[in-house]
Amino acid sequence: MNVYDKLKELNITLPPVATPAAAYVPFVQTGNLVFLSGHIAKKDGKPWVGQFGKTMTTEEGQAAARAVAIDLMGTLHAAVDDLQRVKRIVKLMSLVNSTGDFTEHHLVTNGASELLGQVFGEKGTHARSAFGVAQIPLGACVEIELIAELD
Repeated sequence: MNVYDKLKELNITLPPVATPAAAYVPFVQTGNLVFLSGHIAKKDGKPWVGQFGKTMTTEEGQAAARAVAIDLMGTLHAAVDDLQRVKRIVKLMSLVNSTGDFTEHHLVTNGASELLGQVFGEKGTHARSAFGVAQIPLGACVEIELIAELD
């Protein structure tokens, strides 16, 4: 199935690229790799604020990570002009705003990983890192960056 057909089936509309909040660009392409800057979780257009182990559950985190994946796909679409050009989602790096005793960072990040797998199929399976951090810009609960390979 075509990536865009899958997005339509999942009732997902890709958002436009967000304006960077600091001195960086949303993406850089070198050769056949595209590197997307970290995207923070947003809810209703505002930073999705919270800390796992204190104010948020793992399930809420999965929804937040899924929302980040949608934003990442919007940026990836803007970067490459056609998501059908994506040969592979190579890697995700996920930062999870959490207390020192929270240990389900990998489960939070599954919200993004599983959606990318649904949308891109085998091309969406990727390497990944998930870290717990003391804070993320603007108090966001999750930040994820992505590397993709193009045909």
